Formats: sequence, structure tokens, C-alpha cells
Amino acid sequence: MKRKVLLIEPDYKNKYPPLGLMKLAMYFRQCGDYVRFYKGDLKEFAARLLCEEFFSVIKGEPYYYVLGKYFYKLENYIKTGKLDNLEVIPGFRYSGYEDIIRRYRRCFQDFNFIKFDIVAVTSLFTFYWQKTIDTINYAKNFCKKSGRILVGGIAATILPEYIFKETGVKALTGLLDKPGVIDADNNIIIDELPPDYSILDEIDYKYPSSDAYLAYMTRGCIRQCSFCAVPRLEPSYKSYISIKQNIDYIDKNFGAKKDLLLMDNNVLASPEFDKIIEEIKSCGFAKGAYYVKPNEYEIAFNNLKNNFNERACVKKIINLYDNLAERLAKSDAKESGKFYIFREENNLLYAETASTEDILDADSYFRNLYNKYFKASKRMRFIDFNQGIDARLINDDNMQKLAELNIKPLRIAFDHYEQRGIYINAVKLAAKHGIKDLSNYLLYNFNDRPEDLYKRLEINVDLCEELDVAIYSFPMKYHPIDDPEYFKNRDYIGVNWNRKFIRAVQAVLNATQGKIGRGKNYFHEAFGRDLNEFFNILWMPENFIINRFKYKENLTREWHEKFCSLNGDEKAEAQKIIAQNDFNFINKNKNSKVSEILEFYRLPKDR
Repeated sequence: MKRKVLLIEPDYKNKYPPLGLMKLAMYFRQCGDYVRFYKGDLKEFAARLLCEEFFSVIKGEPYYYVLGKYFYKLENYIKTGKLDNLEVIPGFRYSGYEDIIRRYRRCFQDFNFIKFDIVAVTSLFTFYWQKTIDTINYAKNFCKKSGRILVGGIAATILPEYIFKETGVKALTGLLDKPGVIDADNNIIIDELPPDYSILDEIDYKYPSSDAYLAYMTRGCIRQCSFCAVPRLEPSYKSYISIKQNIDYIDKNFGAKKDLLLMDNNVLASPEFDKIIEEIKSCGFAKGAYYVKPNEYEIAFNNLKNNFNERACVKKIINLYDNLAERLAKSDAKESGKFYIFREENNLLYAETASTEDILDADSYFRNLYNKYFKASKRMRFIDFNQGIDARLINDDNMQKLAELNIKPLRIAFDHYEQRGIYINAVKLAAKHGIKDLSNYLLYNFNDRPEDLYKRLEINVDLCEELDVAIYSFPMKYHPIDDPEYFKNRDYIGVNWNRKFIRAVQAVLNATQGKIGRGKNYFHEAFGRDLNEFFNILWMPENFIINRFKYKENLTREWHEKFCSLNGDEKAEAQKIIAQNDFNFINKNKNSKVSEILEFYRLPKDR
């Protein structure tokens, strides 16, 4: 029997689409089930489902197509009960539909939502804990009494007992890499399926990295780093996973993607590394690779014709209609008016009321316009080993193989200052083989010291100048993944750090958009010319860090002079208070010089 399946990603911001849910979508489609995906406010989604049912009830009546324009007003009425949403709809109060929409408003109030047989919620990092828990608990309202709630992903694998404690749901842990994980009588291995990219067209949220193949060619890692979750998420190292078949499927059904994003945690550890590189090249990512953006309309139209995710295809095609309308409005007023009339007459103005039949019937007219005004251009494509490669395993041979790819950027881990020699050698090998765009994450707030972060950043800046390469460094604050005191928040402070130092680094990174690139002057302005200046910035009032140039010659200088004039005991006393980074309830200090210093930290942010 066909099941109704709802896939949910909590409403947090993230760069990458939910690969696990995309594979689950493909699995359930292969089982013949109805699949729906949502990311966003679940209250809004509940109202949307009820509004969709309202539209299905009145479908075929003359007023149906008029109301398409006001779908979101009706949805908002169901959610809020505010009558002004109805009053802006011409004639609605006299249409005879008001009693019906009020009935759906009552359904919303009573949590009488549209129900699904299976509701699956993914999870990401543990610092999204409360949002994840709230999502799981609210998602229960969409599940039939006889249905199932599935919870998986990173947080669910790391903290299944806490998930159960707060939601009553037993989490699916680890990978979906065995048959029978979802349905005991089904031998499909979900982790091996191609992801269903069509679900991304169902939602309004746009992932920055949606135009990329998302894949693994290895699983796990040979290391057991104490700060890393990989040994728990992927405990067994798998040295080779072919991606060619899945990429061919994606190309055929969803269109070729610009980039290849491999999320392997330690690809260099694979004894089949050379084989991996050759397969990546065969998939179109050799040095100098280009691609031509596929015809989005052709893809959506064919999937619609083949009854593959009708909802996503209709929404995608109506969006393409809207994009064409914008172009015509700027370039051809006569054609623009003609196109609008055509859409209006054929009920193709709004995705909520557009039918598959009308879109199919309009194909020849729209296809000609689309091909005329949308010309695909050739673009360079790149591969990115997104989780980075292990500097300890880099040698001349494997760097030469990496250089055969159109890799940008090459991410090399630089977690510990003590490994600087290994890291520097890796960067020099990359430069030797012509790889000029590099990136890394710099772990801090673990067992390191603040000066270790500065020195690692400085090494990267120096290497940029010495080797004529571009290295973008992304300092990444360590956060315990399963400590009961900290996994629900971002409050952990490493043994060699304090709250003020952490906040100071974050303030600098806010100004630099989270990264440090090439250029010594830029680095010196951000983090100081030497360690002495770096620590001055760490102790500096946050307002002065953020508005560095505004206060440089007045308040900052005054603070610095007073701060440096403190004797040893006075400075220790001041630093003990400043380190807590809480200046709201500071009592008048007995030492007037210390009190003067502390007043700088209490200046209003908009001063």
C-alpha cells in the first residue's frame, strides 16, 4: 500500500542540502510511496497543508484560480486567525468559502493536522539541540497514530539516549548502509542510492551548495582524534565507493551539477586512492574541466511528464515562468504582455493552482520562449574534498595525483601548531604541483593556547607571500559533542582560553566574514603585528575591536595607555574580571585604576 512520507530538516541555517534525507526520498520513491520534504517553520507548514486541502476541496470551481494569487493570505489566516488576510481577497467574504476556511483554522488550533504514515527528522550539530528537539516534538503532530517517527543524523547518532529522553523517539544511529534499516523486508541499501535532488525544489530555502554532486568515495577515518565525531559516526573505514553510476543517474534525471563535493573524512588513507582519482576524472572533473548548465525546464518537464515528484516539478516550472516574465518585462514589453495573458488564460500564474495537464499543454509555447531567452554558458567546474585531507599522509606522489583534478580549494587540516612542519611541507608540495587555491579549518579552544592560533594564521599568511598561493583560513571553535553540560549550547571554554578571548576572536572574525586570506597588512590589522598586539586585541573592549578604526586614535588609545599603566597586581585583578566578559553587574572596584579600566567595557555598543 502506498505510504505518505514526510521528511523534515529543522529550521537552522546550513550550507549543504541534507544528503541523508535526499537518499531517503529516493528510497521511499522506489518503494512507490508519496514523499514530501519540508524545511522551515513547522507551524507554517501545518497551515500550508491545511490550505492545500482547502484548495483541493474547491478545485474546479470558478473562484479556484482567482484564489491562487491569495494562497499565502489564506495560509496565514489558517495560522493566525487574522481576518485582514481574508478582507484583502476580492469578494471572498461573499463567496461562500469563508465557512470552509474557518473550519481549517479550527483544525489548526486543535492540532488536527494532515497526517503521514512516516515522519523522518534529520539532525545536524548538537549546538542546534533545542531547535532539533522542538522540531521532533512538533513533528509528532503530523504522524498517524499507527505511523512511525524516524530520527537520524549526526546529533541523533552521538546522543541517542538524550534524544529519547526529550522526545520519546528511539533514534536511528549510524549510517543507513545495511538492508532492512527502514523496512525489514526491503534489501535496498539506502546509503548507496543516488540522492533525490527534486526535493530541493519543494522548499523556499536555498542551499548555497545545491548545485553540486554530494557524495562519499570513502567512509570513516583511520585516526581517532579526541575532538572528532567521525569515529562514532563512521566507525569502520571503507576504502572505496564508486560514484560513477549515481552521477550518471543524477545527470539523466536532475541535470548535471557544476561541482563535486566529496565529504570523505580521510581520502588519502585509502589504498585505492589512485583509482578514486581516475574515477573523479572520468566523471568530468579533470584539470581544466568545464560544464554547460543543463536546461532546467527540460529536466523539470520530463520529470513532470514521468510523474516524478509532481509538486516539485510544478513549482519549479512556475518559477521558471516567473523568471522568464522578469526578463521579458525588461526586454520586450509586447511579448511580456502576451506571455502574461497566456499564463492567465491557461491558469499558469500560481504553483498552487497550476495543473500538470495545463503545463504539459503549454510546453511548445513556453519551450520556444525559454530557449530563446535562456542561453546556457560554459562554466568551470571544481571538486572539493570538503572535510579536508590529512597533511600527515601527503607526499609528492599523491599530491601530483590531486593536481590532475580541477580542485578548488584544496583543504588541508592544520589543527595543531605542533604539526606545523608537516603542514608547511604539504602546502609547499601543493604549490609545487600547481595547486594555488587552498583552505583550512584551524581548530582552537581545545587543548591549544591562544598564541597557537595566531602563529598558525601567521604561517598561512607567510606561505601565501612566499609561494604566491591563496590560503583561506577558517578558525573553528572547539565544542564538546557529548558533554551533558555543553552539548546543548556554545558555552565551552578551553583550559587555556577564557570567555573574553573567545568573544574577541569571534568579534574579529565577524569583521573578516569568518576567514583570513592572503595579505600581511590585512592580517596585522585584524589580529595584530605580533603576539603582544594580538593579546592587546584579546583584552580590548569588544566595541573597540568591532569599530577598530573609529576609536583607534581616541578611546582605544586611551584604554591601552591606562591598561598598560597597571602594575602587576592591578593588571591581574583587572584581567580576572575582564576574562569573564560580563560587565553588567560590576561593583565599584576599590582600586580606582582598575575601575577606570572596567568602565571602557561598559560603554554602549552604539557609542
